[in-house]
Amino acid sequence: MTGTRGTSTSTSTSTSTSTRAHARTRTRTRTRAALFTVPLVAIGVLGTAVAPAGAAPSHPAKSLTCRGKGVDPDAAVRHRTETVIHAPLHTIWKLQSDVESWPAWQDGVQTVERLDDGPLRRGAAFRWTAPVPPNPATPATSLDITSTVRQLRYGSCIRWTGPAVGEGLRIDGVHVWNFTRVRGGVRVSTEETHTGEQVDANVPFATEVLRRGLETWLGDLKAAAEACHHD
Repeated sequence: MTGTRGTSTSTSTSTSTSTRAHARTRTRTRTRAALFTVPLVAIGVLGTAVAPAGAAPSHPAKSLTCRGKGVDPDAAVRHRTETVIHAPLHTIWKLQSDVESWPAWQDGVQTVERLDDGPLRRGAAFRWTAPVPPNPATPATSLDITSTVRQLRYGSCIRWTGPAVGEGLRIDGVHVWNFTRVRGGVRVSTEETHTGEQVDANVPFATEVLRRGLETWLGDLKAAAEACHHD
């Protein structure tokens, strides 16, 4: 009897210790996952967007360029998409290049501050913030992004680069926009790449978040430009 109780006690203690260790491992895993997911959701404009009408995602071998420069060729996280906007080119260009007006037509942009004066041009820089919604692991916060225009051709293309920094996160992005007149409007094409320790750790997830963000941006631009055109 005594020997049986001793064995039972030993087994119970061992099981309890194993259970606690397993619980700690699961907690750490959930915490790491939450910290990784929350900042990326901001890039994807809350991660709940669907493709706008007319959006056509694609992954061609040849990337978009502006004055001969494109996205990061070595980046594992990339997405390209486009849509036709039924509005004049000058309307679309003004909405996109007047970066300080972005919060008026994009829910995913909180603030924008130009770091220089005058029209958007090569070398122009701007700082903007995107919301990060709360989740069980972290409170609501924001992501700070500083973008610098590297190439620009008026009415045709823009390319900017810059870091996005959040709590425990840094993403280096390269973003290219092309604007082409077509029958009935303008085809707006966009391609972006992300690099960084956090996004490279989960390329499929980071790519999906980027896809949602770009398609939401195109959808917002389309809605704003077409509304202006029909007013």
